Amino acid sequence: MNSLSASKLPRRIEGLSELAYNLWWSWHIEARELFKVIDRPLWKAVGHNPVRLLQQIPHHRLVAAAQNATFLDRYDSVMTDFRGDTAGTWPCTEYPQLAQHVIAYFSLEFAVHTSIPLYAGGLGVLAGDYCKEASDLGLPMVGIGFMYPQGYFHQRISADGWQEEVYEQLNFHEAPISPVLTAQGRPMKVEVPLNARTVHIAMWQVNVGRVKLYLLDTDIEENSPSDRQLSARLYGGDREVRLQQEIVLGIGGVWVLRALNIEPDVWHANEGHTAFMMLERTRGLVEKGMSFGEAADRVRATTVFTTHTPIPAGNDVFSLDLIEKYFHRYWGSLGVDRKAFLQLGMQESDSSVFNMTVLGLRMAGQRNGVSQLHGGVCRRMWHSLWPDIEEKDVPIGSVTNGIHVPTWVAPQMGGLYKKYLADDWLKRHDDPALWERVLDIPDEEIWAVRRWLKDRLLSVVKDRARRRWCEDRVAPVQALAMGALLNTGVLTLGFCRRFTDYKRGALILHDVNRLRRMLQNDLQPVQIIFSGKAHPDDERGKQLIQEIYNVAKDPQTGGRIAFVEDYDMRMGRYLVRGVDVWLNTPRPLQEASGTSGQKAALNGVPQLSVLDGWWY
Repeated sequence: MNSLSASKLPRRIEGLSELAYNLWWSWHIEARELFKVIDRPLWKAVGHNPVRLLQQIPHHRLVAAAQNATFLDRYDSVMTDFRGDTAGTWPCTEYPQLAQHVIAYFSLEFAVHTSIPLYAGGLGVLAGDYCKEASDLGLPMVGIGFMYPQGYFHQRISADGWQEEVYEQLNFHEAPISPVLTAQGRPMKVEVPLNARTVHIAMWQVNVGRVKLYLLDTDIEENSPSDRQLSARLYGGDREVRLQQEIVLGIGGVWVLRALNIEPDVWHANEGHTAFMMLERTRGLVEKGMSFGEAADRVRATTVFTTHTPIPAGNDVFSLDLIEKYFHRYWGSLGVDRKAFLQLGMQESDSSVFNMTVLGLRMAGQRNGVSQLHGGVCRRMWHSLWPDIEEKDVPIGSVTNGIHVPTWVAPQMGGLYKKYLADDWLKRHDDPALWERVLDIPDEEIWAVRRWLKDRLLSVVKDRARRRWCEDRVAPVQALAMGALLNTGVLTLGFCRRFTDYKRGALILHDVNRLRRMLQNDLQPVQIIFSGKAHPDDERGKQLIQEIYNVAKDPQTGGRIAFVEDYDMRMGRYLVRGVDVWLNTPRPLQEASGTSGQKAALNGVPQLSVLDGWWY
């Protein structure tokens, strides 16, 4: 079900409605171009959102498109590919036994497209890329997450360089999402006990190619005003709100799958935020007559847990009092007492808190970090959970994070790969031998594409600065700090990621006098683009942004340092494609994976990085 009027679309092109409500278009350029050619100015005005495009476009433009032979040829080609990609699956033909085994992927955030702002950073981008890759491979996966009406914040930098958070309400009717309905056509809902009350949960569905993403929403009339706000913002509220969110996602997510009659064979918890999912599945088996030990073993056998955080402070912990407040009615249904329940999330080294990563590690049978180096860090960090074995034998492996190639490759680079690697390079992009042919691409052709992508990036950055100057009346020095004087002929470094202390965003400023000489060099100048958000509660991250912003305003840097506001997926694509060098300077062993560098490398951008995460 969607909100587009069927009568508005001519019958010949009525498939545009189905296409608009499936984010398959977000990683297929032919589909995006199909919407774009109907009305180019409107496509730009609606932020490349085909649902808004079809809602706002004049009817006569659709009629004209339905009578245009060239457009209809493109339409038929796109719809044929769309139907093929969302119908028959690779496992059905190659591994028919696999096609019947559903994978449930739980994550607190998903980044699929900017039209659905359900992400803050790398964790969400990874989850979104997993959904798209699962669709491309035909893997039978469903995602479980939250529908945040206010999403993550938009970033504005004040005149003194301080990050300001701006929240905007998502208009559900203009997004490529649909409510999940019962057979009677009413919104499907489930109920989850939360301390002494019940929280009601509605569901939204996002189609990501073949993959269904189910998003939980508590902003419904059955709930109290405070409970309606539970799912309002990503990473919003205090520790108690966070705990309530994780209960709703983990326990409520299991109830959602039951209501949908989906019985996963594999359950994947993407970080500790989702680990209560394992307890609820255990409780369900205890309810059917198993002992806690038997039920926990059954759950472990079908559970994968991925931990992303290589520093103890980055793991989600809650006070024991808070856990008792919300679970004192729950542990009895598991067949355990208070002490046994709390020990599921406690370490001997710190028995004062309940650690969600510890819970995930204890309740999952398969555990992994997100790069080879990070796997070793995890084995060292969590050795105390397996004190009787050597560190090297701690049962935590690693699966190095990857990227969804069609999402992040520039079409111009993709054209070179098709020309010099293979016509079907996208389908074979995981074959190492294929990439040896990159050396066959003439340097001048690579350079021409690199110049075009850089020009495009700097054009977008300077246009943003111009609009802020014109529309918001910011001071000229702020427009300068936003990149108004960047030059396409200057070697451009990019440092673009979440701003937090360990990533050391300001490290390159440690010798400002030397940096100024490099920036102002007459023959070989350098310029640097910074972009990224700090968590609203991360004062140190905000200070780093302020430090960089104030240096960018300094006339002695010559306008060759810029801080680009409101880093998101769209801006991220321009940056990983357009800079000359990708900069990465975390404290060693604290960058778990860091896939932004993979996106840059895919687009021909060399790296300047410490040997951490995937770089190692």
